[in-house]
Order: sequence, then structure tokens, then C-alpha cells
Amino acid sequence: MIATAQLPVLDLTDLRACCAPLTGGVIDSADAERVATALKALAEPTRIRLISLIAAQPGGEACVCDLTDPVGLSQPTVSHHLKVLADAGILTREQRTKWAYYRLVPGALAAIGALLSNDPTSRSD
Repeated sequence: MIATAQLPVLDLTDLRACCAPLTGGVIDSADAERVATALKALAEPTRIRLISLIAAQPGGEACVCDLTDPVGLSQPTVSHHLKVLADAGILTREQRTKWAYYRLVPGALAAIGALLSNDPTSRSD
């Protein structure tokens, strides 16, 4: 098995600040890698559902323990999906006693949307 380096947690709001929409010019390889990591994290139905569930919670945060039943998966599987989303810069994680709580990173989804849009008015620099 080949060992791969762990990517640092992405700051997707940096992408919005540095990059034109993908259709507005040529993106460099480093930024393309960062965008691809975020899109890979989103390209899974359970992860999309988890984002929706977290955003719908009072206060915009949820404990792993509250997310297992709605998606019908075990706690380790849900934790894995949440870790992928956190590593991609879409969620933040806060440990409280034995439970981890997750919330959306402000502006992360908007940054991804702005990069995919060919509408220059959708950007908020």
C-alpha cells in the first residue's frame, strides 16, 4: 500500500478571494487541487445530507450522536464522512467531552458555488 500525505484542512474562503470562476480564466494547479478536494468531499449523497442536517439544527451545529439515526449509518461511518467534510474546509469540528460537534464553515459553500459560476456578479470579494 502506498502512503499518501494528508492534505491540510482547506480554507475555501481563500479560494473565493484568489480565484476567478473556473470559466473566467485558467486556474493554476494548486488551486485546481484545492477545488477538486472540496468537490470530491461533496460528491457523496450522505455528505450532502449531513451538511443539510447540520445546517437545519438550532444554532447550526450538530453532534455526531444526533446524526447517525437520520442517515441510518453507524457512528464510525458518520464520523468518517464528517472528517472528510472537515478536512475539505466545509465543516468545523469542536470536541466537547466525548462527543464532536460540527458546523458549516461560513462562506465555504458560497465559495465553491462562486468558483463554479460563470456569473461574475455571484462573487462577493
